[in-house]
Amino acid sequence: MNTKITENKPTTYIHENAKTAVFAGGCFWCVESDFEKLPEIISAISGYMSIGPEKNSETPKYENYAERGFREVVEVTYDPAKVSYTQLVEYLIKHSDPTDSGGSFADRGAEYAPAIYYDNEKEKNEAKEIIAEINKRKVYDKPLAVEVLPRGKFYSAEEYHQDYYKKNHSKYSFYRNASGRDAFIEKYWGKNTRFDFGFKKPSKAELKEKLTPIQYKVTQEEGTEPPFKNEYDKNYASGIYVDIISREPLFSSRDKYDSRTGWPSFVQPITDGAVVEREDCGLLTSRTEIRSVIADSHLGHVFDDGPKDRGGKRYCMNSAALRFIPKDKMEAEGYAKYLTEL
Repeated sequence: MNTKITENKPTTYIHENAKTAVFAGGCFWCVESDFEKLPEIISAISGYMSIGPEKNSETPKYENYAERGFREVVEVTYDPAKVSYTQLVEYLIKHSDPTDSGGSFADRGAEYAPAIYYDNEKEKNEAKEIIAEINKRKVYDKPLAVEVLPRGKFYSAEEYHQDYYKKNHSKYSFYRNASGRDAFIEKYWGKNTRFDFGFKKPSKAELKEKLTPIQYKVTQEEGTEPPFKNEYDKNYASGIYVDIISREPLFSSRDKYDSRTGWPSFVQPITDGAVVEREDCGLLTSRTEIRSVIADSHLGHVFDDGPKDRGGKRYCMNSAALRFIPKDKMEAEGYAKYLTEL
């Protein structure tokens, strides 16, 4: 076990071959949140890194980091056997505004500008190749303005900034929605490529072969399984629920409750952004449909009749769209980082 100590916060890495990379894409709350949604990522820590040559070694603080020439960044710890540095660079570009050298959305100044920090010439060249390829494809309306800089000393941000999107969900959601970040991402990359790391959705024929009839009907044809006669309605074991097709994490047993409707119900998704909401006008009244992000599976619907003391939401899901991973098998199946969500 390797333990890395940063200035403000100790972080324990449980993977011997783990590597780290540092990225900037505006507000570090958002960048940390986006990277932490990836199962391939071990951890993401908000912090600061010098924009140019560091003038002194005094630890930057949130109150003075900008005036001292530091930028908001996120240090990502990852397993190179599961995800490459190149993929992380592409992911950063897809989840920020890489064309704005003057800041990020409503946050202005060099401290919010996009940047990729490299450890060696190989990483430097890989980052520049990704930038050149995206420019060549003319994905954006103007050229990328992402700086590619040598990596300096990383300073962990104050504790209250870590996992801000979890600790202050309502404030964070309001800030993120108001910033226009998600609308910008969707404009250029769509809704269903946000967390796609090489996953290719099988064809309809392949899915029919792979899934049971009820699984196919629910996930691909927006069907609904019978109430009370499904696998997870009465399952209250500790663990997480993932998409039956892509295995992306969706819900935690921590948030499951007995709604007495006959379907597995949750008060919230496992993380912010884990599912997609869409208007469903298929019945006499409009409902809000819930779909998975990567596989675009139909999962169920969300209603406003959930427990008031837990937010008031009822995410009514179909067991046929889910696969349950028990707590004692989560680490073996690559979900160790979600143990804290139980």
